[in-house]
Formats: sequence, C-alpha cells, structure tokens
Amino acid sequence: MGRKEVRKHIFLLLFRVEFNSEQDMPEQILLYFNGIEDEIKEADKAYIEEKYHAVVEKKAVIDQLIDEHVTGWKTSRMNKVDLTILRLAVYEMKWDDDIPVKVAINEAVELSKDFSGDDGPSFINGVLAKFA
Repeated sequence: MGRKEVRKHIFLLLFRVEFNSEQDMPEQILLYFNGIEDEIKEADKAYIEEKYHAVVEKKAVIDQLIDEHVTGWKTSRMNKVDLTILRLAVYEMKWDDDIPVKVAINEAVELSKDFSGDDGPSFINGVLAKFA
C-alpha cells in the first residue's frame, strides 16, 4: 500500500475522533479495520494505527499550534474534515522526520480535494504555508 493510501486511512480514523468518545475509539478502530480487512496488510495496519495514536496523543498541542497560525479561525469553529487534515499534516511537519514538509503540505491539499469542500484545498494550503 502506498503512502498516499496509508495517509487516507490515517485521516479516516482520525476523523472518527470528532464523533466518538475516547472510550469508544478502540471499538471504532476495530470496526474500521474489519471493514477493510481484505485490502490491508498487517504491516500497513500497524503503521496506520501507530500514526493514528501518535496524532491523537499530540492533539491538544497540535490544536494550539493551529490556533496560533490561523487568523479569524479557531479549531473549535473549523470544518471537521479540514481540521482533521490539518492535524495530520501538522503532526507530519513537526514530528514525523520521515516526511518532508513539502510532501506533508501537498498530501494534505490532495486529501482536501477528495474530502473537503471547494475552498478546502486553498484553506489547507494557506494554513500549512504558515507552518513552513
């Protein structure tokens, strides 16, 4: 499975955080992986789950960083899709040494083209440019 596909799965798991309690997430993760069981190798599953947990662990810090870099917006008011994409990208830019900053930004914009509204890609690009 390519990095782009893996990132999509991490995003989809992270998106569930917005609608489920912390206590419900282990079951949500299990349900998610059961739904794509035939499509995913164990190594990819382990990597996706590891990255999911890493982002969730730093969610409060990431949200604070996002709030500091946006003008006229707060994470509490953002579209949940865009917020989830930003969380993943900021994590990759700040803490994932395997992913170059430009790649993190580009992949976040690509995710927003698939999952966000018409203004999503430019919003995501604008916010992440402030981090770069």
